[in-house]
Amino acid sequence: MVATRFAVAIHILLLLAAEPSSQATSGRIALSVGTNPVVIRRLAGQLARAGLLRIRRGPGGAELARPPAEITLAEVWAAMRRPGLPLLPTHPGPQRGGDALGRAVPALLRAVLDEAEGAMERKLAGTTLQALLDRLGAAEAGAAGPGG
Repeated sequence: MVATRFAVAIHILLLLAAEPSSQATSGRIALSVGTNPVVIRRLAGQLARAGLLRIRRGPGGAELARPPAEITLAEVWAAMRRPGLPLLPTHPGPQRGGDALGRAVPALLRAVLDEAEGAMERKLAGTTLQALLDRLGAAEAGAAGPGG
């Protein structure tokens, strides 16, 4: 599912931004994500094709292609989704016949769902990887508590 791939892709990019590149093996990333290294390599390939990371053979062979402040979540979303497929699909409705409501509902829903997806994409475009790193740092500082 595209939403899961998107979340894992962001996790990969955050780990690459937060840790030295020498530790960025697919095994290390898979341990953090909680998945198989093969999944990490497949998603990293998609991220590399989208120009978001660079991959070299060998240990620690992945790094961000640009600084985290220059990578938006919209770019990650675009890298993970298949073009032309909506996030929220609708049913096709009756192929022949059917009543007026049955013929109208799919187009009605499509318009509303496309608008919702557009709002999500605008929000993602305004959020950078750096913004997530900043939030992560704040959350970790809060978890450490006073004096810790």
